[in-house]
Amino acid sequence: MADEVTIRIVGSFLEIDPTEWALLSGTSRSGDGYNPFVSHAFLSALEQSGSADAETGWLAHHLLLSEGERLIGAVPCYLKSHSQGEYVFDHGWADAYQRAGGRYYPKLQASVPFTPATGPRLLVRQGEDRARVQALLAQGLQQITIELGVSSSHLTFLQQEELPALEEAGFLHRTDQQFHFINRGYADHEAFLGELSSSKRKNLRKERRAALENGVSIDWLTGKDLTEEIWDQFFHFYIDTGSRKWGRPYLTRSFYALIGETMPDDILLVMAKRDGRYVAGAINFIGADALYGRHWGCIEDHPFLHFEVCYHQAIDFALARGLSRVEAGAQGEHKLARGYEPVTTHSAHFIAHQGLRRAVANYLEQERQEVAQIGAYLEGHTPFRKGERALRPGEEIDG
Repeated sequence: MADEVTIRIVGSFLEIDPTEWALLSGTSRSGDGYNPFVSHAFLSALEQSGSADAETGWLAHHLLLSEGERLIGAVPCYLKSHSQGEYVFDHGWADAYQRAGGRYYPKLQASVPFTPATGPRLLVRQGEDRARVQALLAQGLQQITIELGVSSSHLTFLQQEELPALEEAGFLHRTDQQFHFINRGYADHEAFLGELSSSKRKNLRKERRAALENGVSIDWLTGKDLTEEIWDQFFHFYIDTGSRKWGRPYLTRSFYALIGETMPDDILLVMAKRDGRYVAGAINFIGADALYGRHWGCIEDHPFLHFEVCYHQAIDFALARGLSRVEAGAQGEHKLARGYEPVTTHSAHFIAHQGLRRAVANYLEQERQEVAQIGAYLEGHTPFRKGERALRPGEEIDG
């Protein structure tokens, strides 16, 4: 007799065995497809630090799928009382529904808080039938949305391969755009520059030189380099810049202490130093095949330093480590000129109310067409050579 399949909701990562979770999310960068943002260490740090909890509007509501006694699937979920910290905006949907007399919040959000990076949302235990478990999780999310009586459920920055199960369960498909650096087997940064048009090569080399004027140098810090003193300095950058940019930074100081203790080898800080002290820095997370840039901060303004710390150094690190890409976060067409290419991102949305669902479905159909058109346009404006003679092996790059 087959074991019964059951779904339950837990309100804290403290209720989830880290070893069991690792069978769903992978354990380290050596694991195939490992994504640090769905690790137990990262998600529990958000909760334990008070960065994503009930008080900040992220009430943990994680979905666990078991077959008999075995955990075979999961979805990291939150009941949300707002739409902040998601980077896939549905404020317009909420306003329209509430003007019509509906109650949009709370909603169910399947995502990694404050993290606009693509990764698995329908987590499947290693060795299980992936399509079957994904279908069960998608159906479970739809069922729980209805049983809870909430307006909707949303999976953001999911992997494209998860879409079929979700669409079969009645979720609507949404697309958006990001800019990623794609490593096409470049031996080093010079080889990458060799693929750009001559004018773009010269501009980027000039930009990188200018960023390091005034005695600025760059350090890569990871693993044991991530001391509490370093975190104090980086947090100062984050608070100073984040307060000006967002008004209220999301992450607490204890979040950095926790991830520095539990996942230091998955973290890269790119730190800029001048006159013997750090003046700027960017935090990145290291996956099995990608470097994920998250946020930066500074206490001194220097021309082009943001581009150097966040984008050029990320490319250097990815090439040095043999990573396939750099995902540089949300938005930012300025990344295009620096070798980052337009990439489509995906989300899925279940709307319980049929009238709102029809309106959203119509909107998303038009939006997908617009995203595709913009992507095609941007593809034609990358800095890569178009019809220029390719450099011969060993030929020197100008500029």
